[in-house]
Amino acid sequence: MELRIAGFAQDSIVDGPGIRFTVFTQGCPHNCPGCHNPQTHDFNGGSITDTDKIYEKVTSNPMLDGITLSGGEPFCQCKPLAELASRIHGFKDFPLNVIAYTGYTFEYLIENSNSENGYMELLKEVDFLIDGPFILEQKSLDLHFRGSANQRYIDVKKSLEQGKAVTVNDI
Repeated sequence: MELRIAGFAQDSIVDGPGIRFTVFTQGCPHNCPGCHNPQTHDFNGGSITDTDKIYEKVTSNPMLDGITLSGGEPFCQCKPLAELASRIHGFKDFPLNVIAYTGYTFEYLIENSNSENGYMELLKEVDFLIDGPFILEQKSLDLHFRGSANQRYIDVKKSLEQGKAVTVNDI
């Protein structure tokens, strides 16, 4: 499936625990003041790639712990990212997890999910979610894998089971 991206980081250690392949999606409606990826906001920017190419790059690197979907806003391209994440989870040669960053809250995604936007389709394929907009006034360099104190590191599987956001405290 086609996906509009801003770029990749093939061996990131700042976009989640372990060594990660990070996909920076192109297009974001949030325009958070102080965003560290403002070049990803334009929905017409970046380039088009295919999820097959990303899958091949990820699964050819046995040093990876997982893939991170960042942005831009990944939840603006749910269908191709859900398909990619499902394939990543199905890869059996070495275990990989999926983390997604979003400017939306977990609750917003649940409440506004429908078959057209695919929010739930992608959420079901994400292991951990860093949610909430970046708030410049709450910026902290002491937070692991988060930019501002309002953002949460959520265990998505537990959250979907319990019907509420379950945060991971020890990361």
